[in-house]
Amino acid sequence: MTDDAVGAPGDGEPGADVSAPTHKSPVWRVVQILLAVAVVAISFLYAIPKIANYSEVWTEITDMTPLELLFLLAATALNLVTYWWANMVSIPNLGLWQAAVNNQTSTTVANTMPGGGYVSIAVSYEMYRAWGFSKTDVGLSVAVTSVLNIFAKLALPAIALLLIILSGRASGSLVGASIVGILILATAVVLFGLVMWKKRFAKTIGSGLGRAATWVARLLRRSRTFDWGDAAVRFRRNTIDFLVERWFWLTSTTILSHLSLYLVLLLALRFVGVSDAEVTWAQVLGVFAFGRLLTAVPITPGGLGIVEVAYIGGLILAGRGHADVPTDVFHAQVTAAVLVFRALTYGIQIPLGALTYVIWRTNRSWRKPAPIADPVP
Repeated sequence: MTDDAVGAPGDGEPGADVSAPTHKSPVWRVVQILLAVAVVAISFLYAIPKIANYSEVWTEITDMTPLELLFLLAATALNLVTYWWANMVSIPNLGLWQAAVNNQTSTTVANTMPGGGYVSIAVSYEMYRAWGFSKTDVGLSVAVTSVLNIFAKLALPAIALLLIILSGRASGSLVGASIVGILILATAVVLFGLVMWKKRFAKTIGSGLGRAATWVARLLRRSRTFDWGDAAVRFRRNTIDFLVERWFWLTSTTILSHLSLYLVLLLALRFVGVSDAEVTWAQVLGVFAFGRLLTAVPITPGGLGIVEVAYIGGLILAGRGHADVPTDVFHAQVTAAVLVFRALTYGIQIPLGALTYVIWRTNRSWRKPAPIADPVP
């Protein structure tokens, strides 16, 4: 699964005390779809054209050389493979091609459905179970990788802020966004540390988060109750040994996946002509970090429309007063880079996922009966 897919504490755990979800009403689904379509339309038909003319953007894209395009494709391929490696590290005995099929299929679901990050977890879970992996292994993988990816997304603004300040190019908007990320990260780290420290803290925090989730569900008029106290205790018990054994590779693959994604954006900017003097690599990292946080907003699939506008606006703001080309050219270059970046890291995932879905449905050699779970002491 990509890091955009998120899971609640205890999801996939045996015996998790979470009530069965109720189906969303057709009206709510229609509202979600219409809202997503409206946001995407406003972003691509109004907001972005206000920033740069699409014909000028296309000119900047076509000016890239075949070698530059090859480097971009290679960086994109590296980024995809890092997600496969992360899946292999989190689930014992998972093969590379199984990880690829699982990741690409679930990513397509996340990129094509409103709130698809949550649906992709169910798709990923079904695939793992069909391949014979236990509920405990799958649930632990989803929970731990989700937590690590959330921490990575929250840590990026803090790192970017430090680098931007050291480079002397800090701006008020980036500093403000980074400080918010730092505060959220600090809170998340403290809560996670308490969960790992003592069983009673795990139960208390899990129950508190469950009550908060129940309150949010009722605001959305969904009759669903969450009780994550016992699930948090099970999560703590399973996670401690899991992290002790694999913390290095789990952390390494998580960091590598985020940095390789950032590399695609940085290369796209440089190849369309945005120099380091205009927007430094540290500023690019800061805008990238803010954009990663926005992908968690479940308004449009994968943040489509919202993320593009945020990246374009943030990069133009970062380079304001430093561009060595006319303003309209600079805007076109930034827009071209962001659209190329999103086409490679978002758009290309959809046909790849459709292909891997067909592979999953037709390849029976990977299918195995699910193991019988050992009784819990």
